[in-house]
Amino acid sequence: MTEPTADLARALVAEQFPHWAGLPVRPVERQGWDNRTFRLGDDLTVRLPTGATYALAVAKEDRVLPLLAAHLPLPVPAPVATGAPNADYPHPWSVRRWLTGTAVQDADLDRTALARDLGAVLTALRAVPAAGGPAAGRHSFHRGCHPSAYADEVQLALHRLDGEIDTAACEAVWDAGMRTVWRGSPVWFHGDVSPGNLLAEHGRLSALIDFGTCGTGDPASDLQIAWGYFTHEERRVFREAAGLDADTWARARAWTLWKALIMIAEVSGSDRDGAQRRILKAVLDDPLD
Repeated sequence: MTEPTADLARALVAEQFPHWAGLPVRPVERQGWDNRTFRLGDDLTVRLPTGATYALAVAKEDRVLPLLAAHLPLPVPAPVATGAPNADYPHPWSVRRWLTGTAVQDADLDRTALARDLGAVLTALRAVPAAGGPAAGRHSFHRGCHPSAYADEVQLALHRLDGEIDTAACEAVWDAGMRTVWRGSPVWFHGDVSPGNLLAEHGRLSALIDFGTCGTGDPASDLQIAWGYFTHEERRVFREAAGLDADTWARARAWTLWKALIMIAEVSGSDRDGAQRRILKAVLDDPLD
């Protein structure tokens, strides 16, 4: 399949939702990996999955987003319509309400307030009734599962990076996470809490987007932003606001270690700008205990 384009989005809308055919279609400035997103007029977006695995999220989000929206203190994307595959595009796709705001990674904001607000939102997310929610697994890329799901990738990355990084320190962080498990009932997790999936307005967190990897299970994977974005003191504000016990934070640290290692070692992706090396340093330097 070729890369989804504005022309493709425009053609799909005209074919399947002709009442919107006259609305302008244009790419959003920031694009994610799983979907290509386009503004449809002023109030809507078109989201086209970039592959079959990512397309699994369309039906899931259609089902769970209204439930989550009813319980969360901040807006989340609202499904408006679901498109079908056709001869030019092989996946289901979606139309959502446009949420105003700037991605946190591009916003001028109070980072300490963000740490506090995000911790509170994740606490509220965990409190949403989880009965009938999608159990963590392949659809969530194993977010919400135990981080040991990626033990083979960690070992491969450590082998490739032996002599280049402090592999003993990495192994200690990984082992600490492996000695813990989530002992509570499954709770909701977002699955990709990152600066690109958080919107801000007027200097404060205003919305959460991209729930494609959400589900129910262990919430530890949602805490990776502690090392991936926040600084030393902000990290502590976030931990206090997000709550959870030391064991869950040990698994969160292991999750963050996994992502940094596989990118640096090019097991999956790459670290051309050095961001993952900076995150790895934060993980090793700050156990957040």
